[in-house]
Amino acid sequence: MSSFNGPSDDARKAANVNVAIAQPEQGGGEFLPEIFKNQHDADIARRRWLCPDFPLLYSSESSPPPMITSLKSSVVKSGALFALSLFTPTHAMAAASEPNLRADDLVGVTFWVISMALVAATAFFFLEIQRVAPKWKTSLTVSGLVTLVAATHYFYMREVWVATGATPTVFRYIDWLITVPLLMVEFYIILSAVTKVPGGVFWRLIIGTLVMLVGGYLGEAGLMGAWPAFIIGMAGWACIIYEIYFGEASKINAESATPAVQSAFKLMRNIVLIGWAIYPLGYFLGYLTGGPAANSANVLNVVYNLADFVNKIGFGVIIWQCAVSETEKP
Repeated sequence: MSSFNGPSDDARKAANVNVAIAQPEQGGGEFLPEIFKNQHDADIARRRWLCPDFPLLYSSESSPPPMITSLKSSVVKSGALFALSLFTPTHAMAAASEPNLRADDLVGVTFWVISMALVAATAFFFLEIQRVAPKWKTSLTVSGLVTLVAATHYFYMREVWVATGATPTVFRYIDWLITVPLLMVEFYIILSAVTKVPGGVFWRLIIGTLVMLVGGYLGEAGLMGAWPAFIIGMAGWACIIYEIYFGEASKINAESATPAVQSAFKLMRNIVLIGWAIYPLGYFLGYLTGGPAANSANVLNVVYNLADFVNKIGFGVIIWQCAVSETEKP
């Protein structure tokens, strides 16, 4: 018959660690400092006692092996995707699984397709931050924030359209009120990365943006005549165009920026001139042609959705391309 001589020394130590962790006030914790340097080593010892095959990765007195260090970039990337999932509206995603978006609803389909494109762009921009030089990281982060905010609003705008058939004017302008100033700030950020930029450049871009958005909203919400509001919005857009083509921002870019920054600046301002022209076109077709309300709403939303797709993702792609080309230049 076998005999039992009591627990081994390792067993007693691990048991005492369990007491120290679970009931430190009962005195068990007094044994912990005599054997282990810290709580990490205590946890490793307990796990090795409970499961002898548990690997001892490293102690508190040694540096993490290369295996641990190599995991950091993967953890950063996984964290970016997880953070992105936290911002996705759960009830909007649940609604998306319901058969409420008809295949023949062109406007609803454009809302859905563009929301997915914005989500993909957000993940891409955030993951690529680790690839570019430090001076480009802020610009690429802002690009990811722009597409993230826009994607979130597009989920809600799709719901409004599918449920009511009405133009989601409020949600769209909330989105624009956040994302359009961020796009304008991109000009200031990329120039500030290479030279000192006066604060006046920042404020002229922001004020022009706000005038453009306020004018558009007053007209679309019916708070002002469509034509006067259209003129106010166009005036704000003209101020932005002047600043980035002929104003101080343009001069700083020509005189002080690196070739990569100059390339990004020129491509971005072309988007503001050509790509942003889609927005007043949508406003004109939706409110100034005198067509049937239903048809005007369809055209308005399709054109606006197309404009957001081109301009918000396009801005980020330009910054990413220039950042990568300069970072990886031999």
